[in-house]
Amino acid sequence: MAAENSDDDSGLSSDLNQSGQVIDKAVEHLIARNVDPIAVASAMLGAALGLLARGLSDEMIVGVLNNAIASVRSGEFRQMEH
Repeated sequence: MAAENSDDDSGLSSDLNQSGQVIDKAVEHLIARNVDPIAVASAMLGAALGLLARGLSDEMIVGVLNNAIASVRSGEFRQMEH
């Protein structure tokens, strides 16, 4: 079973990497076109929540959001900027 989980993890990691690269390019493109960063972030958040709603219960989505809130409160995102 451990080998299966390892394969799943590497597939998820690859998907996450690929998804992140595409999103980064889209953000760069929109910012280069002088689209308001708040509008870009709001659209991305809305799309992300919609995508989560396709496969997770409301309680699971709340858990994801609570993790994000905890990361903001701990300063984790600010540390990533530098």
